[in-house]
This record gives sequence, C-alpha cells and structure tokens, in this order.
Amino acid sequence: MYHGRTTGKGPSTPMQIYQQPPRLLILHISLPSWADICSNLCEALQNFFSLACSLMGPSRMSLFSLYMVQNQHECILPFVQVKGNFARLQACISELRMLQREGCFRPQGTSLQLAVEDGLQQFQQYSRHMATGAALTYTSLEITVLTSQPGKEVVKQLEEGLKDTDLVRVRRLQVVEITKGALECMDSASPIEEPSNDENSFLGTDIDLQTMDNDVVSMEIFFKAWLHNSGTDQEHIHLLLPSQSFSNISRVRDDSMCLKCDLQERLLSPSLLPGTADGSLKMDDPKGDFSTLYQMASQSSASYYKLRVIKALKSSGICESITYGLPFILRPTSCWQLDWDELETNQQHFHALCHSLLVSICVPR
Repeated sequence: MYHGRTTGKGPSTPMQIYQQPPRLLILHISLPSWADICSNLCEALQNFFSLACSLMGPSRMSLFSLYMVQNQHECILPFVQVKGNFARLQACISELRMLQREGCFRPQGTSLQLAVEDGLQQFQQYSRHMATGAALTYTSLEITVLTSQPGKEVVKQLEEGLKDTDLVRVRRLQVVEITKGALECMDSASPIEEPSNDENSFLGTDIDLQTMDNDVVSMEIFFKAWLHNSGTDQEHIHLLLPSQSFSNISRVRDDSMCLKCDLQERLLSPSLLPGTADGSLKMDDPKGDFSTLYQMASQSSASYYKLRVIKALKSSGICESITYGLPFILRPTSCWQLDWDELETNQQHFHALCHSLLVSICVPR
C-alpha cells in the first residue's frame, strides 16, 4: 500500500494530538441508588484521573467540570484544567464520597435541566475569560449525564426542558444509564434504542443514550474512551481504490475511487505513561513512521494521509511478523465539513469494500 501525506496550502504546521473538548459530567443519581453506585464511581474516577493527569505528551483532555443532581443541582467542581491537576480532582472525588447516601427527598423536575444550563453558562464565561489571554483550542462542550433513572425518561425530560435553550456550544449531549447489575446480553457502555431523529431534532443536537454496568471496570472503560482521538474536523485518511477490480489495480492509477476514513484508537501508547524509558523522545518524533500514534490518528486540520491500494492479498498469506505498532480501526469518516449526501455515499462505498473483502477473504495492500 503506497502512502503519502497531503497538506493544504500555506506553511506546514507541526502535528499535534487532537485535544478532546471540555467535558461536563452531571451525576443524576437518587439517594437510594447513590449508596450502591458511589464507591464504584469514585474509584473509577480516581483511577481515570490518575492516568489522564499524568500522561506525557500534549494534553489529551482539556477542561473538566462536575455537577451533582439530587434534590437540587450543585456544582461540585467548576471547570479546571485536567493535566497536572490531580490533587484538585482527587479532592473533588473525596467530596463525592462524603455526600449523603441515605434518606429521602422529593426530586425537583427542573434540577437536571438547570444543571445543564448552569454548566453551559460556566463554560461560556470561562471561554470569554480565557480568550482575553490566549487563543482557545476548544469552542464546544460535551455533556455527559450519568443517571440511575430509566434512560429514556431522562432523555425525554431533557428534550422538553432544553427546547428553548441555546445549545450551539454543545458538541454532544449524552445520557448514560447505570444499570443495577451486570447485563448478560449487552456489553458495557453499549448503545440502546434511541428516540427517532424527529423526536429530538428540535434541540439542534441529538441525545446519545447508552447503558453502563455498575462496576469499576465498566466505568473505567467508559471514562478512558475520553482520552482517545475522536476529532471530526478533518478526515484522517483518503483510501484510493481503483474503480475496477483488484486484478487490474496495477494498471489503473488515475481512475480511482476515494474513500474518506477516520482512524479510531484502540490503545494508548505505552510510551505515554510516566516513567517509560525514553518516552519523551518518542512524543515528537518527526519521522513519517506509519505506525506512530501521533502521526496517524492526530492530523492537523490542514493535512491527511493518502493511501493507494496496489494489491489485494489473501488474509492467510500475511505473516504476522510484518505487522507492528499500535492497532487502529479504520471507519468511514464522520467529518462535519462534508455534506450529508457525501457522507452517506462514502459510508455505503466503505461497507461495500468491507463486504467484498470478507467474501474474498482478502486484505488491501
């Protein structure tokens, strides 16, 4: 597979890791359920932030804020920088552990809505304050609601309560229902049936509904996904395929089909962990090593890789000794700069390629 890098016009810029957007976490958990969830959630958060705050290289997580919604909404932690701020985040987790676990109350129907609005307002104020000193690398906010209530009811509550709220600065609104026990038929943090687009389109943003098991491992997996690259400002790879069959691939170079793809990280590089030998030397390695994490999943907004398929091989004919580096998943792009028709066509072509490869048991090279 031939590969090359294509950049836009203008001076080249150093490639940097895509910085995840600021995150607002809202805990919407009633008192009876909080007693069962508290210890698992606090341990998962502490383990996650001990990693996120100490990762080497560019920051993978910018800002974080935490709200608690029980009988009323309360800001436990205003927006703070994550990297190098473990002491502040640990103090916040300690405060969570001391919250009331027993008793009863009458939940206020508007508390969750007010928490979202208050958190969004805080983010806008923080952005205005920081903009006076330096250019912001983030302009939108991701909001995650962890709830012990039925997820579909919470989604409907948010749809109704936020229909008059300006959510233009919200990049994603996510509701995660914490289940009481392990689900045998469903993976952790797996999506469940969501409302139709007609039901939630009036918000201007779709509400993502998921479930998550009430155990430390499932919660850690969910939080660690925040560290993986998920930028949609630019597609990562253009995969150039001949419009004819693979057998004619060596003769066809100009008449090619372009699949626009994103790379999804599966593992964090061990060199990012503190204490790794020579880890600092690997972070900014300018070599065009195709297996390097920062060279692949973290493109600058003006560049992407072009890969031209030159041959189709039987998967049984590939020796594992020639595969190395960190694993990635290639997916059809979700770049917001492309129109819907192009995204849909690109996705159809991508799935057609996958089907063709499965039928022939081949891999492109």
